Amino acid sequence: NIKALLVKLTDKANTTKHKHQTTILHNRNTMKIVIIGGVAGGASAAARARRLDETAEIVLLQSGPDVSYASCGMPYYIGGEIADRQQMAVQTPKSLHDRMELDVRVNTKVQKIDTTAKKVSARNETTGESYEETYDHLVLAVGAAPFKPPIPGIDRPGLFSLRSLQDMDQIASWLDKKAKDVKDLHCVVAGAGFVGLEMVEQLVQRGAKVTLVEMMPQILGPLDEEMAILLQNDLVEKGVTVITGDGISEFKEAPEDPEASILTLGSGRVLPSAHLTILGLGVRPDTKVVKDAGIECTPRGHIKVNEYLQTNAPNVWAVGDAVEVKNPLLQGEMWAVPLAGPANRQGRMVADNIIRGLIRKYKGTYGSSVVRSFDLYAAAVGMNEKTMIAKNLPYSCIHIHPGSHAGYYPGAKSVHLKLIFDPKSGDIYGAQAVGEDGVEKRIDVIATAMQGHLKVEDLADLELCYAPPVGSAKDPVNMAGMSAQNIVEGLVSQVEWRDLENLAHDGKTLILDVRNQGEISSSGKLAHDSVNIPLNDLRTRLDEVPKDKHIVVSCKSGQRAYYAYRILKQHGFENVDNLGGAYATFHSIHPDEINA
Repeated sequence: NIKALLVKLTDKANTTKHKHQTTILHNRNTMKIVIIGGVAGGASAAARARRLDETAEIVLLQSGPDVSYASCGMPYYIGGEIADRQQMAVQTPKSLHDRMELDVRVNTKVQKIDTTAKKVSARNETTGESYEETYDHLVLAVGAAPFKPPIPGIDRPGLFSLRSLQDMDQIASWLDKKAKDVKDLHCVVAGAGFVGLEMVEQLVQRGAKVTLVEMMPQILGPLDEEMAILLQNDLVEKGVTVITGDGISEFKEAPEDPEASILTLGSGRVLPSAHLTILGLGVRPDTKVVKDAGIECTPRGHIKVNEYLQTNAPNVWAVGDAVEVKNPLLQGEMWAVPLAGPANRQGRMVADNIIRGLIRKYKGTYGSSVVRSFDLYAAAVGMNEKTMIAKNLPYSCIHIHPGSHAGYYPGAKSVHLKLIFDPKSGDIYGAQAVGEDGVEKRIDVIATAMQGHLKVEDLADLELCYAPPVGSAKDPVNMAGMSAQNIVEGLVSQVEWRDLENLAHDGKTLILDVRNQGEISSSGKLAHDSVNIPLNDLRTRLDEVPKDKHIVVSCKSGQRAYYAYRILKQHGFENVDNLGGAYATFHSIHPDEINA
């Protein structure tokens, strides 16, 4: 094959050129930086290092054929929203060399790191040639690899992970082929994380029938269950079969098509034949060569670094998805958060610390993230309620459901917003939001506030942009801060949605619904035995509310219930709580009224 021969000859010539360049540059006594891995962290480190030091020798070793590519955009290329394949390669070895004189070597696998001799052993996967590369500083941007559990049949045809552009191309090609051969295309997405949800959306847009399988009890783990259910309900409305709390136990050949698979779940449920399966089962740090070098890693394989992103080995740094970093919300806690934004910033920071001395400290990752799922967006930052409960930490949370902009201006959509905070100090632990519009904007504001160490009372006082088409004079972020501030200052107390069913049956609690009768007739009651007194009538009907009962007040979204709570408390009712999130939150996860 002439083309293959030319590729080998070119790679061999490039390897010879690399050796020649190394000799010349070392004769100049310049700093030599070797970076293992490209994409977000590695490419950012290389580019920043060049901008800071024009004379440094910068060598980037990338195991695959692409050094800097739009990994987060791959589902959208598969689905056809991104039409131009060339747009997926952000930079190429040639463009990085021409612009920045970076020595980028793709298809090069690092086989060994010797931190004592300060050298790495690498192999050109195209030519088969092995060589050693010395360094003054080594940056590890090795990333994370898709998790592939030992499930029987997991190596069957038609099963794909999505990490590289080559994976993307294979999935797109497979779908194109199956679209021609199969009348009713059925695809399974295993794993309901960010990539899983994006792939569900794109496969549906390509006309496939899709089944989403998630082993955990809910989809999209960074959200809490009452927030994630909003996405799940929307997926079901879009025709997606959603299975939670059940994992895949076996793949086997479908009798009618050797390239299709029958999936059996842990519960024994058997899915219809899948013509394509996306394995979105999470990622694991790709750190075997790092651990073999004696560089300290966690039991789960993440590289340990200090605040300057230095490892325990001299002049060895680490960035990106394979690194464990500080959790800035919990004193002394560490966590691993595989996101592109932190990886980019870490790469830039390491370059600064190498070239300019230890001037940049990494303050930690807050986990700001967003995903689109059909008409909805879901965004989150910081800790979720599940984590707070698991760590037995004191917290409170509020749910609000305001419009994305002024209600009198057409087109406003509900923003379902949850804020988690310390009920004494007002410190903000995290936030989540789901809706069709304005979701990531609010989470970005709260994420900024968290990084500035603001408290819930500060959210109430933030001055934010307002015009009727894009916001409200009292922004949802302000409203969240005000609601939380009321709890911190003791102006209101509440019970959580998950406690309402037990309270409804304890014989000591009365559920007071202050919605209008028409609302209840159209949307339903909270509980069979709940009492309805519209807010505007409450003052004249206080004698209908027993003072010897625990009163739980609710409305549609929480605002009227708060007004009712204040009325009751100031008229001598001692044992009163609001229902957190009100009917809107409770109904999303408990669509039927509580029976008597």
